[in-house]
Amino acid sequence: MHRPIRVLIAKPGLDGHDRGAKVVAAALRDAGMEVIYTGLHQTPEMIATAAVQEDVDVVGLSILSGAHMTLFPRVRELLEEMGRDDVLLTGGGIIPREDIEELQRKGVGKLFGPGTPTTDLIDYIKEWFASKEGASSGPARA
Repeated sequence: MHRPIRVLIAKPGLDGHDRGAKVVAAALRDAGMEVIYTGLHQTPEMIATAAVQEDVDVVGLSILSGAHMTLFPRVRELLEEMGRDDVLLTGGGIIPREDIEELQRKGVGKLFGPGTPTTDLIDYIKEWFASKEGASSGPARA
């Protein structure tokens, strides 16, 4: 039996708009994932610590404040320092294409803009998880 995918959804920084994060959290939960929503005004340190404590597979950041070029790399760096470089760091918000490409070069996964169907994110996470689990399971046992 497969274990559920564990996802932490976080709103870093000063951005006070969390409707999108709550919609995403509900959609992921409805898709069978275990979702932890940390609430508003989280620091990168709080997010990374919660991700490690909750033993999540995925961290999703919702950033509308324009601070994505600082917040995504900082969370990635902290996760790596805490020995969790295996966590998928993804998210969404209002992020210009050139910034998305730069963030992906820095180890951030696919990013989603406003209006993206939640099924796109669900499919992305499930495909990532399946490939990760397939890679770590080794040869099949009888």
